[in-house]
Amino acid sequence: ATGGEAQRLTFHSANEYPYEFSRDNKTVYFGAARMDAAANRQYPTGSMPELYAVSVNGGRIDQVLTTPAEDIKWSNNGKIMLYHDKKGGENPWRKHHQSAIARDIWMMDAQTGKHTQLTSFAGEDRNPVFADNDKSVYFLSEASGTFNVHKMSLDKGATPTAVTSFKKQPVRFLTAADNGTLCFSYDGDIYTKSNGGEAKKVAITISADAKNNNERTVNVTGGVQDLAVSPNGKEVAFVYRGEVFVTSVEGGSTKRITNTPEQERNVSFSPDGKSLLYASERGRGWKIYQTQLARKEEPYFFASTILKETPVIENDKLNYQPQYSPDGKEIAFIEERQNLKVYNIASKQVRTLLTDNDLFAMT
Repeated sequence: ATGGEAQRLTFHSANEYPYEFSRDNKTVYFGAARMDAAANRQYPTGSMPELYAVSVNGGRIDQVLTTPAEDIKWSNNGKIMLYHDKKGGENPWRKHHQSAIARDIWMMDAQTGKHTQLTSFAGEDRNPVFADNDKSVYFLSEASGTFNVHKMSLDKGATPTAVTSFKKQPVRFLTAADNGTLCFSYDGDIYTKSNGGEAKKVAITISADAKNNNERTVNVTGGVQDLAVSPNGKEVAFVYRGEVFVTSVEGGSTKRITNTPEQERNVSFSPDGKSLLYASERGRGWKIYQTQLARKEEPYFFASTILKETPVIENDKLNYQPQYSPDGKEIAFIEERQNLKVYNIASKQVRTLLTDNDLFAMT
C-alpha cells in the first residue's frame, strides 16, 4: 500500500482473481479455473473457477475448494467464510437476471466444512461482507429492483433488508472497513456509508495524462527564418515556427533551443560559438535572451544536453536585432525601432549610439 516493487505470486496460464487476505495477512485467496475435481459432473469447464490459497511470499498453491466460491470474506476469528456461488457461466455485468443460475450468498464453517445457503432470491445476490462483529452480513442484491446494499443477520431465518435505495444504475464493488464503514460504487462515483448514516459521494480528483499527444513531428519544408552560421562553420541556427533551432551542417542532428508560447527571432552566434543571442516576445514587449552551452565537454548546440538561458535586456520596451561585438564583450540592439544601443556584458551598462533623430523606421 505504501508503494514498491510488485511481487508475482502465481505462474499459471489460467486467469486468476484475488479475493481476500487471511486474517493474519499471510495468505492470499484467489479464484482460477486451474484443476477441477475429476468427480465433478461439470468437469471440465473454464467458466467455473476453484478457490485457491497462496502465501504472500509465493510458493506452493493450495486448493481450498473445487467448487466456485467468489468474493470470499473471512470472519475476524478466521472460522467462517462468506462467499457467493457461481452455478453457471452467466455474464456478471448482466442486470435484472433471474434464473436457476443466479448467484446466492453462502457461509462456510472452516472447522466442519459445512456450507449454509443464506439467500434464496431468484435474482442476483453477491459480494458479501461481514458486519456487527461478524453477526451480520452486507451484500449486493437486485431484490429491490436494481443492485443495492442489503443487510441480514446471520441468525437462522433472518430476512434481508435494503439499506440503500439507488435507482436505475446498479451499486457495485462493495467493501467494508474494520469500523463498519461501507464503500461502493454507483453510476461512476465512489460512495461511503457509515452504520445508520446516509450514503455520501466521495469527492475525487484524478490528474490524468491527455488522451491525445499534443506534440507532433512537423517536416521543415519551408518557412525557416534568420539563418546564422556558427564561427567554426559546423552549425546553423535558425528560427522555425517562432522557435530557435540549431542543426549540424553535416546533417542528422537538430536541437530545439527554445520552447515557448511566444515567438523568437533574430538569432545569432557569439564570436566563440558558445552562446546564442535572440529576441523574444515574452510578457510585455520584446526582450533579448542569451542561451549558453552549460557543459564544457559538449562543444556543439545540436548535440548538447544542458543549456542555460538568461535574459540580457529585460524591460517593457521593444528590443530586437541583437548582435555581438567582434570581441564578444558587448551586444548591440535596437530599442523602440529607432534607438541603437549597446549593452556592455561586464558592466551591464547600456549606452545609446543613435536615436530617432538619426534612425528612421516604418511603423
